[in-house]
Amino acid sequence: MVREDGKRNFVMRQDGEEDSVFSGNMPRQAALKAARRLPPASSEEEAEANSTEIRLREKGTDKVHIFDAWAWEQEAPDDKPDWMGDQITKGNVSKKGIEHLDE
Repeated sequence: MVREDGKRNFVMRQDGEEDSVFSGNMPRQAALKAARRLPPASSEEEAEANSTEIRLREKGTDKVHIFDAWAWEQEAPDDKPDWMGDQITKGNVSKKGIEHLDE
C-alpha cells in the first residue's frame, strides 16, 4: 500500500512475528533503516563477513523482501551537529530475493 507521499511501509519479520515498521520509497531504503538497528561491528569488512538475514513484508501485500544486512561503527564527520556523538552507526544491505506468503 502506497501512502500519499509515495512511501511504502515494511514490517520486520522474525520467526513469524512482525514488530518494527520501516518506511521508504523502495524496499532497500527501508532495509537500510532496519540494518542500522543491528548490533554494529567495529569495521565494515568485519560487519559484512558476519551479515544477518532480515525479512521485510510490505504492508498490504504478501511479498517478503529478503536482504543480507550488516552494520558497523565509524567516526562521525567533522561537520557533525553538536548533539551527535563521536561514533555513528552505518548500515548496508544486499538483496537476496522475494518470497510470497502462503498465509
